[in-house]
Amino acid sequence: MVTRARTVLVARLDNAGDVLLQGPMVRALAHGAERVVFLAGPAGAAAAELLPGVDEVWTWACPWILGDPPPVDADDLAVLTDRVRALAPDEAVVSTSFHQSPLPLALLLRSAGVPRISAISVDYPGALLDVRHRVDDDLPEPERALSLARAAGFDLPPGDDGRLDVRRPLPAPRLEPGYVVVHPGASVPARAWPAQRCAEAVEALADAGHRVLVTGGPAERELTAAVAGTRGVDLGGATTLAEMAGLLDGAAAVVVGNTGPAHLAAAVGTPVVSLFAPVVPAARWAPYGVPTVLLGDQSAPCRGTRARECPVPGHPCLTSVTAHDVVAAVEELVAVQQPAVAPPRAARREAAATTQGAP
Repeated sequence: MVTRARTVLVARLDNAGDVLLQGPMVRALAHGAERVVFLAGPAGAAAAELLPGVDEVWTWACPWILGDPPPVDADDLAVLTDRVRALAPDEAVVSTSFHQSPLPLALLLRSAGVPRISAISVDYPGALLDVRHRVDDDLPEPERALSLARAAGFDLPPGDDGRLDVRRPLPAPRLEPGYVVVHPGASVPARAWPAQRCAEAVEALADAGHRVLVTGGPAERELTAAVAGTRGVDLGGATTLAEMAGLLDGAAAVVVGNTGPAHLAAAVGTPVVSLFAPVVPAARWAPYGVPTVLLGDQSAPCRGTRARECPVPGHPCLTSVTAHDVVAAVEELVAVQQPAVAPPRAARREAAATTQGAP
């Protein structure tokens, strides 16, 4: 372990799910620092606020990370540089996905006077990095990020199991626990189960005796209303991210694609039926550390394309999944839990070690 740092700046500049996957890394940094400041993108800031170990969250729209990037603005870069210089962190850890480069931000941080910078980089960093870490890209994302913290000289505190986590207490929903949550939206269309299939699943889950809640963001209200129909409870646009975490914490299972709420469910210890399009590898991005049933054709032609829009007519990797498949997966996950209604987090973690499909 390095000498305890006074302040560590950690950066992860993309989506909420990506930020939640940094949880074990953040806790390792917090164990070796007096203060952790998290630099997040606009879509990830609320998730950063939920991470144990984060003392302060900064929000910045990064022009080389975001999928819909703002233009490069010299004044904006100067403002961030000045803010980092005023913070004067003892070191910085720049976390990126395998297809992103940490070097532009490292250059900014170095110009702001940060004396020690660590990142994963396949490109030669010159004087930009003090710790250039390299990893096997098939590592699950939380383990990949944690390995960076360890390369920088930090590790988890004794007794920390390295799973995802959120700050507690969470807002408590006014609902008896044990319901099933269906989240039909996704961050990009290629990862979404078709809305009609989602609606069929709500009907089938209700027929099987499950209470079904349908969740989504403010921009997804039309989608959630259509999916909920008359058998589900439509909560589209009705929750903050923290309230969503509390809602997922009371669920018996969550049905969701490869998008932020899948990782939020994992962070509260709730089993996941993962409708996973193989445009990115499940080995890296499947829900981590909880009982999981992975659905979707992982050998489909779209495999590994990182496509945002499905490149194959008919979206076969996910349209091949039926409502019956989802009901069977939910009942498999519920059967593992004792009792079968919203067990405590510790019980869910014990189940995670034995459930088929768990990472």
